[in-house]
Amino acid sequence: MCNTKKLLFFIFILFTPILLYSQTSNDSLRVLKEVILKGKPYQEVIPVQSLSGKLLENLASHNVADALRYFAGTQIKDYGGLGGLKTVDVRNMGTHHVGVFYDGIQLGNAQNGVTDLGKYSLDDMESLTMYNGQKSEIFQSAKDFAAASTIYLRTKRPVFTGTKKTNLLVRYKTMSINYIDPSFRWEQKLSDKLSLSVSSEYIKSNGEYKYRYKRNNLDGTVAYDTTATRHNSDIEAFRFESGLYGKINKGSWDAKVYYYDSDRGAPGAIVENKFSDGFRQYDKNFFAQGTLVKDFTEKYKFQAKAKYAYDYTHYVARDTTNILGETVTEGAQSDDSYYQQEYYFSAVNMYSILPTWDVSLSTDFQYNRLNATRRGIQTLFSYPQRYTGLFSLASSYRLGGFKVLGNVVGTYVQEEVRFNAKAPDKQEFTPALFIGYTPFKEYDFTVRAFAKRIFRMPTFNDLYYTMVGSSTLRPEYMNQYDVGFTYNLPVEKGFFDKLSFQIDGYYTNTKDKIVAAPTGNLFRWMMTNIGQVKGQGIESVVNMGMHFGKVNVATNLTYTYSQSRDYTKFAGLELSSYGDQIPYTPWHSGSGIVNADYKTWNFNYSFIYVGKRYNGNVNNIKVNEVQPWYTHDLAIQKSFVFQQYKMKGSVELNNVLHQQYEVIYNYPMLGRTLKFIISIEL
Repeated sequence: MCNTKKLLFFIFILFTPILLYSQTSNDSLRVLKEVILKGKPYQEVIPVQSLSGKLLENLASHNVADALRYFAGTQIKDYGGLGGLKTVDVRNMGTHHVGVFYDGIQLGNAQNGVTDLGKYSLDDMESLTMYNGQKSEIFQSAKDFAAASTIYLRTKRPVFTGTKKTNLLVRYKTMSINYIDPSFRWEQKLSDKLSLSVSSEYIKSNGEYKYRYKRNNLDGTVAYDTTATRHNSDIEAFRFESGLYGKINKGSWDAKVYYYDSDRGAPGAIVENKFSDGFRQYDKNFFAQGTLVKDFTEKYKFQAKAKYAYDYTHYVARDTTNILGETVTEGAQSDDSYYQQEYYFSAVNMYSILPTWDVSLSTDFQYNRLNATRRGIQTLFSYPQRYTGLFSLASSYRLGGFKVLGNVVGTYVQEEVRFNAKAPDKQEFTPALFIGYTPFKEYDFTVRAFAKRIFRMPTFNDLYYTMVGSSTLRPEYMNQYDVGFTYNLPVEKGFFDKLSFQIDGYYTNTKDKIVAAPTGNLFRWMMTNIGQVKGQGIESVVNMGMHFGKVNVATNLTYTYSQSRDYTKFAGLELSSYGDQIPYTPWHSGSGIVNADYKTWNFNYSFIYVGKRYNGNVNNIKVNEVQPWYTHDLAIQKSFVFQQYKMKGSVELNNVLHQQYEVIYNYPMLGRTLKFIISIEL
């Protein structure tokens, strides 16, 4: 089948339900109820955590990755430096199993399957929301249903008060480590049904910071103890995005354009007294996307989404040993450029059979291609292309205190390559079932449980990377189970305004895990399906709202216990790490946020703790231990008016105790830093 025919076929599947539909009664109120339920955790079927409003705005964090640390069950892999890679892992299932959605459409990376969250600023964020499993609604795309966990980044939408038609916010940040960050956001009301937003940000820093590098021998004696400066941690980045928001009869639409350009260094590991190695990365990321939502009748609701994305990555790294098995001279570099393109279309149809019974059909089509130019590697690049079709059939039913949600996702994948062997076509079906029950009418108490099967497609790097990839890889399969409850205590008198508890226990089982295994040549590894990982844990969240006179206090506390063990066998034999905790999985972790408002003043304190874990050197032995780390952050803000201009000044102190710590072994993090922020609203 030619490429044009494939595209037409998938588009026909996407929009066939519209051509066939012919029924009616209004479901817009029901969808509105689902949105309202998001604010009432006791009615959610699926575990949800959210940061929004003042709590998010006043948090002493300035990119999405830093803010997500305050969600129970999440681990951020941070390789240090202002420009270093930052990815998120939920319940130790792996970063590839986390779907990150930007204004409702997933951020993709077919090459390596991970999203660098350090690129996304909090300046324009309205809310961050994380679901284990998926949303508690069925009016969503097939991609939403297909992820093991989902994180939704929702940017601010224009809001105009009174007769005002223009909002302008100018902000400037600076830090104690040679850092500048000017930004602005402009919102314009074009008509009663149309508004526009434009925002931009520029970041520049040499990224240099001092750190202490200390290592002990097994007998406790000091092996290394020195203070050095972290180099190759500079960044120069520019972000621009614009949104257009419109209203139509019984519906709405929006369109967004996003561009990010960066030149950044990522410092290497501190090993063998090397303090300056690392790599440089040059990025150009662009996407344009749009969403349309409309009630065609009282019972039938439709949603369409589309996206085009182009990503350019230029990667330069020192490699003094070998490049994929080919010996090179001392000081040589790998110098690779990659070009990704993505086309995505989605159609969602929801129909109300009864006031308490809804069904939906979602169909998605996605096309990805990857080109590359590489120096020093003679093997032909595969130049892969991937056609992905997804559909989801879902239903939700409410009866008294019960709510049941179930769905099945079907996925079809076909690939083409210019050179080398291509991966076989893949067809998968994965079901999910969610149950929630509110047993007492007089109490905001709900219990819930879910079971979901997920798989992840091998990435282009897994399948086609020279001398490493394996085109015969099978998808990675995972079963996830969850049981939990949420209780909102009734608050009528006293200083409490809100008090809620959320506790969940979970179990995961991953089979056919994709791992890198050695071949006959130690310098040449190969991706293969040999792994099995079993995980279990408990997540707890406490939210409190209080007032003491004119002082309003909001707190968010989390604690996570997690155990995730490797049961990998190779050629039928147990590996030496069999039964060990997988790398960088702490048994204990937690966080806390306390935010206090008094008139025009705001005070914020936040705390993060990550317990003992092991590094990536396979075995759980003493020499591979990574010590616990914790940070304390403080922020004070003052709002005031100057000549009719609203202004806000902030002072932030991060890592107050100047703890020397590592998220990833041998990658030292920033110590104490002081940040100043001034913003003017016109």
